[in-house]
Amino acid sequence: MSVNQEKQKEISIVIPVYNSHECVAELSRQIADSLGSAGISYEQIMVNDCSRDSSWEEIKKESEKNPNLLGINLRKNGGQDSAILTGLNYTSGKWIVIMDDDLQHSPYDIPKLYEEAKKGFDVVYANFEAKKQKLWKNLGSWFNGKISEIALDKPKGIYLSPFKILNGEVVKEMCKFNNLFPYIDGLIFQVTRNITQIDIEHHKRELGKSNYNLVKSIKVFLRMLFGFSTMPLNLASFTGFFSAAVGLVLAIVYAVQYFTGKTDVTGWTTLVILLLILGGLILVSLGIIGKYLGQVYLTVNKQPKFIVKETTTNNTGER
Repeated sequence: MSVNQEKQKEISIVIPVYNSHECVAELSRQIADSLGSAGISYEQIMVNDCSRDSSWEEIKKESEKNPNLLGINLRKNGGQDSAILTGLNYTSGKWIVIMDDDLQHSPYDIPKLYEEAKKGFDVVYANFEAKKQKLWKNLGSWFNGKISEIALDKPKGIYLSPFKILNGEVVKEMCKFNNLFPYIDGLIFQVTRNITQIDIEHHKRELGKSNYNLVKSIKVFLRMLFGFSTMPLNLASFTGFFSAAVGLVLAIVYAVQYFTGKTDVTGWTTLVILLLILGGLILVSLGIIGKYLGQVYLTVNKQPKFIVKETTTNNTGER
């Protein structure tokens, strides 16, 4: 057995952190207590996504007390999925846990995910039967899940939970994808279908306040839709064909009526309305195509997926 294999941790825990300085110490304590009691070796990777509070200072304090904790400070805010992808690139564990920073995902449930994963699954999601969050978030999760069944070919009944455990080999393959607009669940379904879920309790947030709003949720949804699917292009094409077919049928009907003398071709108001609708559809279609072309341009332009300002081991870099 090599030295690297001997030092390899059983579990790596990746936690994106944004404006959650109140939770850092307690989250670290619970992780150490949970995995320490279970006798599981681990490393804890906390990625500070340019927080506006003292989150980075708290992470540095905890890393001084906890040798298992690696803190990563990003140079610019890239969103939750980008922060998670950054952390995944620094993992070395056999199994990788992804969880939020707000203690709504309990570290004491990590061993449950771990035991289920060891049964032979590549990914195990935590299924929250009762989500302790705002109604609009629940509706958004439901809608995102339904669209994912089409865009990602997600199995029905699987909840795309932010709390999950992945096989380390799956994570290595995920990190190979050259995608500047990552969507973690999309990357997972690109690599494997050996997926299951178990019921886990979703806890109420006791410290701080949620940093997720409707705008951020929409951005994540668009990353999934445009980054891992051609569904918008297919929808634009279908709408174009449908509009053309309706126009052709109406043209034939009006021509027949005109030449048989049944009616005069009138209706400037109708014509203007149709032009506005069709013009709008054309602009929307061009916008969809432009969105895809923009993402391709940024990717081939070799823009780094993330830029690390500093870590608690004083390493910096960009990837």
